[in-house]
Amino acid sequence: MKEFIQSEAKSETAVLVALITKTQDERKTHEYLDELEFLAETAGAVTVKRFTQKVDGPSAVTYVGKGKLQEIRQYILDEAEAEREVGMVIFDDELSAKQLRNIERELGVKILDRTSLILDIFAMRAQTANAKTQVELAQYRYMLPRLQRLWTHLERQGGGSGSGGGKGSVGLRGPGETQLEMDRRIILNRMALLKQRLADIDRQKTTQRKNRGRMIRVALVGYTNVGKSTLINLLAKTDVFAENKLFATLDTTVRKVIIDNLPFLLADTVGFIRKLPTDLVDSFKSTLDEVREADLLVHVVDVSHPDFAEQIEVVNATLHDLGCSEKPQLLVFNKTDAYEWKEKDPDDLTPPTSENVSLTELMNSWMGRLGEDCIFISARERLNIEVLKDLLYARVKQLHVQKYPYNDFLFDHYEE
Repeated sequence: MKEFIQSEAKSETAVLVALITKTQDERKTHEYLDELEFLAETAGAVTVKRFTQKVDGPSAVTYVGKGKLQEIRQYILDEAEAEREVGMVIFDDELSAKQLRNIERELGVKILDRTSLILDIFAMRAQTANAKTQVELAQYRYMLPRLQRLWTHLERQGGGSGSGGGKGSVGLRGPGETQLEMDRRIILNRMALLKQRLADIDRQKTTQRKNRGRMIRVALVGYTNVGKSTLINLLAKTDVFAENKLFATLDTTVRKVIIDNLPFLLADTVGFIRKLPTDLVDSFKSTLDEVREADLLVHVVDVSHPDFAEQIEVVNATLHDLGCSEKPQLLVFNKTDAYEWKEKDPDDLTPPTSENVSLTELMNSWMGRLGEDCIFISARERLNIEVLKDLLYARVKQLHVQKYPYNDFLFDHYEE
């Protein structure tokens, strides 16, 4: 996959580009760029410069305006003269084939967008055959509408028996176009094979889930890098890979958890992220089936993140797309130990934000009205974990009685 960067011993340098629009103000754009820089770092790239532009919307030809594109080009040339080569330019939105082609022609370096960067990280993180198959399918889905870009180095030559004729004349098809059609057919065949392979894996997983017995299923969901893996390690006393990087967990991990002799299944799922492409969600259907089949969702939130409210909205929107928004849900605000705030100036009349509200005030806001549907913890410092376990015990027991009403006698054994 030449379209996707691979991590190397020496980090590549990257320039980031984003737009400030009517629907995305300057503050929001910089937050997105912070996340894009974190994504680049996760993929092994070092960000050396950011560019933003205020426009009504992206240019259909070059995403940014011609003047801004020239500014980026001049920066790349200046860096090259200073022997500080820029390895790639990463755009915060998904680019069309036309945009990619025109930008590459102008800048002369590797061009990535947010989607291709996420796909690269997924490819690096995939460990199991299932995850690797899903990533490959997502890569082909991304590549298919952009195939023409791969053949811009071939001249469209006239030839054959046709003379004159228009754009659709068979006689004027050049070798590049023939190769393009061939590649498209190869990719479509490969995608069909991958879909079949995923269907087979899905059937196997469905059988595995049926064989798990009469146990309530709980799924950890949330934005990427909110501490889900750390939490499952605590609850299941296991060693799931956890790291302060985006998409540290890609494969779904299911562990048996026992609280006060009450067993249930706990699944750690892939984290969600803003601007996650639909094709990527579709490709990871079998991974997200653990979410669909869960009896209880534990929505983990990084309360220390300044924009955690939008992250909650992103996760809820994704759950809605998966048809899971009506499932019982427990909201767990994690990383309370990292929560920072500054006392608001009494003369400041602007609305309060998470950055100038104390954790106590935050807990007494709309979150406080959720009652036992909401809890504040720190998985890293093990703060309030016992309270969380008690809450999970009560919820799982209640769900078990509802789901298996004729199996209540089991709780005589579970009760102390």
